[in-house]
Amino acid sequence: QVRLVESGGGLVQAGGSLRLSCAASGSIFSINTMGWHRQAPGKQRELVAAITSRGTTNYADSVKGRFTISRDNAMNTVYLQMNSLKPEDTAVYYCAAAQWGSNIYGSWGQGTQVTVSS
Repeated sequence: QVRLVESGGGLVQAGGSLRLSCAASGSIFSINTMGWHRQAPGKQRELVAAITSRGTTNYADSVKGRFTISRDNAMNTVYLQMNSLKPEDTAVYYCAAAQWGSNIYGSWGQGTQVTVSS
């Protein structure tokens, strides 16, 4: 099993920055892809950014050029640097992990709230 713990959320003004962290423990050898998802009130959860163990990344169009996902394999931690934040980025952000050979995110963190004020 994989355990994921997020940190770094909070309240920030529009145009500001935050960095989220996700620490993984447990069966970390089984993890290939790690991703950040978010869910705003009344909306479906969406994938924001993902990174494979080899460093390949992909981003939602809405965050390209503003958010950067990175991964420290030695520390078993994935980060999401969020710059130029907008009120529409307000959501609960979740870290998730997908195992080798799977496209399904089977392990999830508890989520961290990000609120961007206008």
